[in-house]
Amino acid sequence: MDFLKDHYVVQNELLLIFISVILGLFIGAEREYRNKSAGLRTFILVCFGSCLFTILSIKIGIQNPDRLAANIITGIGFLGAGVIFKGDNKIDGITTATTIWATASIGMAVGSGYVYLSLLGTVLVLLILSSLTYLQNYIDNHHKIREYKIAVESSQYIGHCEELFKEHHLKMLMIRQQYTQGNLATTWRLTGKNTHHETLIRALMADEKIIAYQF
Repeated sequence: MDFLKDHYVVQNELLLIFISVILGLFIGAEREYRNKSAGLRTFILVCFGSCLFTILSIKIGIQNPDRLAANIITGIGFLGAGVIFKGDNKIDGITTATTIWATASIGMAVGSGYVYLSLLGTVLVLLILSSLTYLQNYIDNHHKIREYKIAVESSQYIGHCEELFKEHHLKMLMIRQQYTQGNLATTWRLTGKNTHHETLIRALMADEKIIAYQF
């Protein structure tokens, strides 16, 4: 009887590990599809590792299970920090880092035997990552914020830039100026619809007073 019981327990634990791998695969596939810094293998291993650590802690019999959860979250924090990096105008990788964190919680739920809870968590993570992208795109299309670095010959053309921004219905804020060998580079933060940004870019390319621009 003890042998059958142990055999059943082992089968159950193997099933939980398999489920954690599958759930990690689903989330990792979504991140891989969007070409993010952490992809398929990373999320599978995060979910699997969290599940296995939880199973081991239950078998070993840790008196305070919350300490295990805290240690797993601490370790996941190092992984999350590795995928966050600073882009030109914003911090990238925050969503991927938080997805790693959420995937670890799903793995812990599987390891604890809460399979239905982990399935619900996986569905919610995938919905948040995919469905809310459309809402994010809608907001960006109607309230796009970009930083432009525009080079002109002298400060007298700053007013010309302001007129261009007003003409294309963009709210402006001057951030910094840099003068180098006869050219004045000014950084602007412009806010408006994405279509207005696109028409502004075409206007900057055709304007003879604009030496160069970057965003």
